[in-house]
Amino acid sequence: MTDFHTGLSKTPANFQPLTPIDFIERSAFIYPDKVAIIYDDLQHNELTQTWGQTFTRCRQLADGLRKLGIDKNDTVAVMLPNVPAMVEVAFGVPMAGAVLCTLNTRLDINALTFCLQHSEAKVLILDSEFARFVEVIEETFPDLILIHATDSAIECPAFGQMSYEALVASGDKLDNWEKPDDEWDAIALNYTSGTTGIPKGVVYHHRGAALNAISNVLDWDMPKHPVYLWTLPLFHCNGWCFPWTIAERAGVNVCLRKIDADLILRLIDKYKVSHYCAAPVVHNMIASGDASLQNAISHKVKGWVAGAPPSESMLEKMENIGFHITHVYGLTEVYGPVTLCAEHDEWNELSISERAAKKSRQGVVSHLMAGFEVFKQGTTEPVAADGEEMGELALRGNMVMKGYLKSRKNTEVAFRDGWFRTGDLGVKYPDGYIKIMDRLKDIIISGGENISSIEVENILYKMPEIVSCAVVAAPHDKWGEIPVAFIEIAEGCSLEREQVLEHCRQHLSGFKVPKHIIFAETPKTSTGKVQKFELRQAAKSLAHEEPKVKH
Repeated sequence: MTDFHTGLSKTPANFQPLTPIDFIERSAFIYPDKVAIIYDDLQHNELTQTWGQTFTRCRQLADGLRKLGIDKNDTVAVMLPNVPAMVEVAFGVPMAGAVLCTLNTRLDINALTFCLQHSEAKVLILDSEFARFVEVIEETFPDLILIHATDSAIECPAFGQMSYEALVASGDKLDNWEKPDDEWDAIALNYTSGTTGIPKGVVYHHRGAALNAISNVLDWDMPKHPVYLWTLPLFHCNGWCFPWTIAERAGVNVCLRKIDADLILRLIDKYKVSHYCAAPVVHNMIASGDASLQNAISHKVKGWVAGAPPSESMLEKMENIGFHITHVYGLTEVYGPVTLCAEHDEWNELSISERAAKKSRQGVVSHLMAGFEVFKQGTTEPVAADGEEMGELALRGNMVMKGYLKSRKNTEVAFRDGWFRTGDLGVKYPDGYIKIMDRLKDIIISGGENISSIEVENILYKMPEIVSCAVVAAPHDKWGEIPVAFIEIAEGCSLEREQVLEHCRQHLSGFKVPKHIIFAETPKTSTGKVQKFELRQAAKSLAHEEPKVKH
């Protein structure tokens, strides 16, 4: 047997740790004058920054943080909307050797306090928009270094030790930064939404961040110099790793402080935005936006959607204005999207309805992920590829988190049998494509029959009047549980309860038809996911009411 090991060791010449810091360094060297960041709210702000300037500012930020005493593995937390500083911290913080913790901008003070405490943050960069938290933060964390980030969009008195711009300006040693010694070093800490309990701290490593960024490029066939609009919260999975993706492609980050359909359409037109990612609620806003602004867009635009399958009505509207939507799937624990519904040319010959059915699936594993499977619950035995047998989705590969911070037990449970168990239930089709049917905790068991809340929601979304919906279980004395639908109607539309029920009866078995229809605004997280735990609480009040629809 030939010895392929002796004298063939890893050395600095043939092995360097993977890190997304390489991407900004390369783009700044090759394309220093190419635009990196645009911030234009069409009212107060209009900023254009090149890759050369951005790399310089990131090096200044790294040195500025080190002057504040930030060292290896210290946590630097940020609470910022999608403004230029949010792009810069994605590089400047890890270049200081620190770990970036991007905080959900919809956190209340209790959740924010928990995250700051649990992460042991040494610095917090806080936007003016969240100045209401300053007093409590300063009282609770007297040793925390508070940095005030602001722009002319919001008037706010100065707070904290210094401004973000002063922090950047304080950095004068442009070589006082580093890359990781080990690609397994932590680069970021992200907290799960905590909609069903205490948030968990998900730790990312440099290797996974670099590979997920490259996988995004491959999965989307992304060319050089794309123009990317930040409709996706940058705090969410570090923007699905797209700050690093756009740097790898030397593209343009078009920043966006707030979600506004008209502003989004105007920016897409003005800057010829080529790519964007968003939750279904944002895609629906764009699809239902001002027709004259939609018609002004003459170029092709690509969008990724996650959180729910693209509806038939949304796909049709988007296709009519030249938008191509691809369905992807991921979780905080896997850096964002790690599967996609890879499309085939022959799908273009299908009707909108048939194409929507194909594109509703979560699909196949991303280029640089190792495995995506559906296992019979509690086993490593795959379900039959028949589109019927349901099991738990599992993932494995280099784009899975290091684990949960300070929670060895939760990490071990998540990684049992060498797979990351997602908590999502799904089926596998004969072509190998996988489709999510529900979350384990969301499955409705009525009279011994399993009802997928997602299946019912997908049927509801076929009604163009529905902009958002959620189906949850209400307890019932006879049936155990019954499905209840909460429905949010699009602005300017009307819908009657009987219309909804008739639509459901045409597409669903009788026991799956919602027994109560409630018209109300559906509560959502900042990433557009419906907060079902709140709706379950509301549905409990229906436990002893006679269902409006017979089982």
